[in-house]
Amino acid sequence: MLPLVLLVSSGGRMAFGWAKPVPVNPFAFNHPRKGVLIVSIAGPAANVLLALAAGVLFRLTAATPAVGETFGPLHLVLLSIASINLYLAFFNLIPIPPLDGSGVVASFLPTEYAMRYESIGRMGMLIIFGLIIIGSFMGFSIIGAIIVPPAHGLLRLFTGLPF
Repeated sequence: MLPLVLLVSSGGRMAFGWAKPVPVNPFAFNHPRKGVLIVSIAGPAANVLLALAAGVLFRLTAATPAVGETFGPLHLVLLSIASINLYLAFFNLIPIPPLDGSGVVASFLPTEYAMRYESIGRMGMLIIFGLIIIGSFMGFSIIGAIIVPPAHGLLRLFTGLPF
């Protein structure tokens, strides 16, 4: 459903799927709250590192094209890898359970509040769908407003291109 909702609400410009949340037992860690924080940051950090690697390769292999020229296939693939990974990283950091951002937030809350906060995870995907659908009716991407500015900022930094 998520790819379809994103495709329709973005006017055919964006669609990606999602994976099932990976169950994590916080009590398997020596320090449960610290363990949840590390696990929650690991996925987005891996996405940012992949984007950085693609951006560095882009910079090493691409000279700025002359006016009217375009980048070659390798450069377009590297730009795609970098941008998709940054979009995924910042999307995943949105603090709505079951996204990783909720694990970051929950690790800083008192235990009682963290448990209440994480309990909305059953409705988390509905909240995300709601934000996407409401935004499409308003002609404004709520999720895009959250993830695009930081993603483009890092994309500029990693590739040296203006976005």
